[in-house]
Amino acid sequence: MYIITDQLKDNGFSINRLDYIIKRNNNKREMNTLEYFCIYIVLEDITLTVEDVAYGIKAGNIAFVGPQKKIVFGKTKRSDVFAIVFSSTFYERSTKDSLFINSQLFFNYNSDVFVAPFINIEQMRVVFMERMESFQRKDKSLYISAAHNAIERLILDAFLHIPTEEIKNDFKFDYMYYVNRFKVILQRDYKTAKKVSYYANELSTSSRRLTEMTEYMLGKTAKQVIIEKLVNECIKALKFSNCTISEVSYELGFSDEGNFSNFIKKHTGKNPSEMK
Repeated sequence: MYIITDQLKDNGFSINRLDYIIKRNNNKREMNTLEYFCIYIVLEDITLTVEDVAYGIKAGNIAFVGPQKKIVFGKTKRSDVFAIVFSSTFYERSTKDSLFINSQLFFNYNSDVFVAPFINIEQMRVVFMERMESFQRKDKSLYISAAHNAIERLILDAFLHIPTEEIKNDFKFDYMYYVNRFKVILQRDYKTAKKVSYYANELSTSSRRLTEMTEYMLGKTAKQVIIEKLVNECIKALKFSNCTISEVSYELGFSDEGNFSNFIKKHTGKNPSEMK
């Protein structure tokens, strides 16, 4: 059984060279991924045997392996392979994160390993590996944030190598696309468009389906998302602009100052004049 590192115990995340991992494993090259998600950055050719199937992975590739997999590392000249290991608890901070790590990168029906290329070995070594070491030396909280961002970047790059049709067939990624587009259009049009039906029409879908998607991805109805956006923009305008309440209400697309005041009172419990 693989002995996990203190860093992995403490943070739910670790990044280590292959030689360190093998040494910690009493020089055994066989181990189990346990409940962890693993990303192997391969800077030299290696044979990775997962669940008794051998995969020859060339330098310049990244291998993704999910939890509870038996894995054997082949011989290497320099052990120039890095293992990023993390728990679901460490990575999952949003519905999007959950979709990413429960995707076919880690749970592939056709193979126990998903392999994706990266562009430049030296860039990966310097920009990614050395950068992570710098964050680790500087500050723990920064290191944790950098680690999360680094994993997301590797995952996103790997998604480029999944056939588009396969991604489209996964309704969850369809939801992610529509909700992200909704937020972009809302940012553009919130002053003039305040109805769910407008945004649904812009996305060529129904109001009901748009709400279904926002509830799944954000835990909020589409109407709630629009209201939250408006409330935040109203508060910012009242606090930080030199405009009168009447001017702010007009700028944010309300028919009159009374309408605007009622909206603010309903959703914040305060009158606009209290926020100025």
